[in-house]
Amino acid sequence: MRRRDFVTLLCGTVAAAWPLAARAQQPGKTYRVGLLATGGAIGGGDERRKAILEVLAAHGFVEGRNLAFEARWGDGRYDRLSEYAAALKASKVDVIVTFGYPAALAAKMSAKDVPVVVSGAGDPVATGLVESLARPGGNLTGSTELATELSAKRLEILKEAVPNLRKVAMLFNAADHGMTLRYRAAEAAAQVLNVNVQTLGVREPNDFEDAFAEMTRSRPDAILMVSDALTVLNRKKIMEFAAANKLPAIFEFSFLVRDGGLMSYGPNLAAIGARVGDFVARILGGARPADLPLEQPTQFELVINLKTAKALGLELSPTLLSRADEVIE
Repeated sequence: MRRRDFVTLLCGTVAAAWPLAARAQQPGKTYRVGLLATGGAIGGGDERRKAILEVLAAHGFVEGRNLAFEARWGDGRYDRLSEYAAALKASKVDVIVTFGYPAALAAKMSAKDVPVVVSGAGDPVATGLVESLARPGGNLTGSTELATELSAKRLEILKEAVPNLRKVAMLFNAADHGMTLRYRAAEAAAQVLNVNVQTLGVREPNDFEDAFAEMTRSRPDAILMVSDALTVLNRKKIMEFAAANKLPAIFEFSFLVRDGGLMSYGPNLAAIGARVGDFVARILGGARPADLPLEQPTQFELVINLKTAKALGLELSPTLLSRADEVIE
């Protein structure tokens, strides 16, 4: 099913399941949605933002008519996120959508009276963002992740692509609690698969050179990159190092494969955006975040860049290629 078809179907299903938020809209009111991202700008071409807009429009909230966005982009500067969250609260937005754990934490602490819809924040229960998935409490709800299951699946796929996999370098942001928990889940999965882990925690852009030096001194068989603002903003460095050293690498999101990465397995970003849009529509219609259980993703995709595989001299099995949702040639 194409992404647009999926979002259209989802909109229709959601609309049938609960009264349209448009019925609760205040005539003449312009609803304001704050966007707070740990990383760079979530532009108009981003799959999540497109899906959010489509779902909101299906519920009668149309950008430029009765809906306006106010964005704050962290660009990896965690120290500014609390300030940005407070600024969104001061501007009287009706709801804040966050991307990444640091942004979610900043919104929780610095915009306590504003409803918050989180995405890409790791496990919100383990990080203490919410009390439970079913009863989040406070002012947060949104989309969570299946970190343990997905980490194990990525390693299984990596081992299938690289049958002689004995050591994997795990590159993650050690300054992000949500990503550290995701790394630990991947490390536990590696033990089950009898794969040794080379731990490469980074905290700032300059740390990547140290990580590359360590991989040069003690060469891994492959790389697993835990995706957050820091690693995604520096993805070009990682991909160039992997290409130069003929190292297969697996990522979490398909756009990283379209940028030149070898493989990705993870949630469909358009589907996540659609669910975020639904949460926002419900809140704009009067629902309280504390009453909206957090949801886990249900749409996943395996994407393989065959051009990158050939450049690495990697022969992927027909079985693995047949399971891919998308093969880039």
